[in-house]
Amino acid sequence: MMNLHKLILTENACYKAGRTITVKGIMVHSTGANNPNLKRYVGPNDGLLGENQYGNHWNTYHPGGREVCVHAFIGKLADGTIATYQTLPWNHRGWHAGGSANNTHIGFEICEDGLTDYTYFQKVYREAVELCAYLCKEYGLTEQNIICHSEGYKQGIASNHGDVMHWFPKHGKSMDTFRAEVKALLAADTKEDTEDTVEPVVTYPEKLTSGYYRVRKTWKDSKSQVGAYRVLANAKAAADKNPGTHVFTNDGVAIYPVDDATDSGTTDYRIHTVVKGDTLWDIAALYLGKGSRYPEIKTLNGLKSNVIYSGWKLKIPN
Repeated sequence: MMNLHKLILTENACYKAGRTITVKGIMVHSTGANNPNLKRYVGPNDGLLGENQYGNHWNTYHPGGREVCVHAFIGKLADGTIATYQTLPWNHRGWHAGGSANNTHIGFEICEDGLTDYTYFQKVYREAVELCAYLCKEYGLTEQNIICHSEGYKQGIASNHGDVMHWFPKHGKSMDTFRAEVKALLAADTKEDTEDTVEPVVTYPEKLTSGYYRVRKTWKDSKSQVGAYRVLANAKAAADKNPGTHVFTNDGVAIYPVDDATDSGTTDYRIHTVVKGDTLWDIAALYLGKGSRYPEIKTLNGLKSNVIYSGWKLKIPN
């Protein structure tokens, strides 16, 4: 699964320009230099990237004297694992294409090595496929909206660069195979999303034959209880007459009013609805005070990767 992180290049002149685009496509680039380490381009060190002793990353006004900036990089972390770092907001106008594609396309760079390591290539290639599938879902795109820099040149919307077709064919891949794999992943994700959204409907008996529906402020606060009822309608009526109370089942599940129960802290979590641009790091920083606490959100929601999609409702620890 994609290993997505976020470190926006706020010191880059491109970011400071503050222009946005309507995303219509994705452009795949590769760096053209034998350095697979993300720290070469992304900085400062966040504890995962490692130190760039030369300080020549792209979080400077004009990196290397150039007006250049992309939306993401894919490469190696300090521990050798592969990751994606988002470096601009996805709908920010990047400086990556050298042509009109800057006005329409998200652009990301894959960090090149010596171009001969098949294992490294397979890992970053798959990471790029997953990034493109993620962005397609976020912006309503298909695999046909993905091109590489050299294809952009042929279409007259990018400068004359050869990436990534100087690299992919060395390992039996092309942009056609790349698009096909994105298409397959989108189809698989759509099937999973359909299955995931079919949630069981929980119903509760209108009248209990044993036990009670209890009306209190929180399950633990038994002293706040205003009544115990066999009939659910009676319990709901009591809760309505006593603002701040909720109806609980015999085993302590708050069932009415559902939204208020969640918001008032009767559960061990809050709910956050994911919107475009959200990352687990940002959400953790907003609710928990530190972005580094994002693994707590992953654990609570049973997430296996850092990828999240618009519309998801995430549980946030209280």
